[in-house]
Amino acid sequence: MVLYWIALPIVWVLIHILWRIEVIGLDKVPRDRPIVLAPNHISDLDPVFILGVVFDFSRYRILAKQELFRNPVIGWALGCLGAIPIDRGKGDTETIDKVIAECRGGTRVLIFPEGTRSKTGQLGKLKSGAFAVASQAGADILPCRIIYDTPDARMHLFCRMRICFGDPISTAGAASDDPRRQVRALRTLRTRLTDELEALYAAHHFDRPEQALPAADPDPAEKGENHADPAC
Repeated sequence: MVLYWIALPIVWVLIHILWRIEVIGLDKVPRDRPIVLAPNHISDLDPVFILGVVFDFSRYRILAKQELFRNPVIGWALGCLGAIPIDRGKGDTETIDKVIAECRGGTRVLIFPEGTRSKTGQLGKLKSGAFAVASQAGADILPCRIIYDTPDARMHLFCRMRICFGDPISTAGAASDDPRRQVRALRTLRTRLTDELEALYAAHHFDRPEQALPAADPDPAEKGENHADPAC
């Protein structure tokens, strides 16, 4: 925890030197209760940017794919910021259960609901992991849209970006012992989050013709509906 307190100010300084960051809606980030922060995902550095601007000395728990920790610099930064690796290919329920328990106990969590990075900037289909964690922990979901001002909508050194936060989405009543009822509730939450993330993009994207991205499909095939793959 001490290392986190030391690393956070260093991260804040570095990201503001190397990138031009505009933050919108920071006042919507709850500081007094657990949440599941649910951003879109474009760059491996997204969690560093997001937690750097949130700048909360109560450490978040980040679910990140194991592959990120193979890069010593990114792995060190993520570890300092509270990331834990998850094995996306093996249904890592032990890690998911640990994160749910921590969130119930008051820890705020960051999960990328797309489960992977977008190569185009377009929002991908959201998976169920973030919603399952939030509903079982009794935490709200906080939409966050990160937008890069580049021709390919991806992160580049010294580029401009906007990090936009929306209103929290309540998960009250989403947890259920009835699998069919829970699937319906998670699908509703997924649609709401998709709509919120697209609305944040529509309201705050940079005025580039190539950034008029098509909307994501909010209703992916039901196959694999319950598969939780929330990592970066």
